[in-house]
Amino acid sequence: MEWGELMKKLLVAVMAVMMMTNGCVSMRDLSDAVIQERKSGKEGVTKVYPVSANQAWDITEAVFRWQKTDEVEEHRIENYVITSSGMKMAIFGSVLGVWIEPVDQDNTRLTVISKNRNNYCVLTELTPSHFYRNFEQGVDIIKHGKKLPVVPPEK
Repeated sequence: MEWGELMKKLLVAVMAVMMMTNGCVSMRDLSDAVIQERKSGKEGVTKVYPVSANQAWDITEAVFRWQKTDEVEEHRIENYVITSSGMKMAIFGSVLGVWIEPVDQDNTRLTVISKNRNNYCVLTELTPSHFYRNFEQGVDIIKHGKKLPVVPPEK
């Protein structure tokens, strides 16, 4: 067997394995799972920040830009936004949902839930801890009277 023919067969085999381990989990499936987790109240990391709900929305959008997420679905009436990262890759991908709920005029409660396409997605930065770390940078920027930058701020 020729080297080129062997490489073609190997590539087909690798792609088949990737597709089998991937299953049929799409962004929509993961988004639905995140929403169901929220409804069940079992999962999620909740924190309250001293910002208005509008400021929290602005910071959340900035964080998604900084994290270079793929798609963003905004549901302001229902108080949540969902984004994804890496969903176009064969076996990787994550979805993160953020619920933004005013506590009062000056404080907002955020609940963050993330789901990975599979258990091998350990390198994703689309996790509650990464989100909150970036969100806190955004809160600090706003509290100092500055505009949220388009690019990630220096750490």
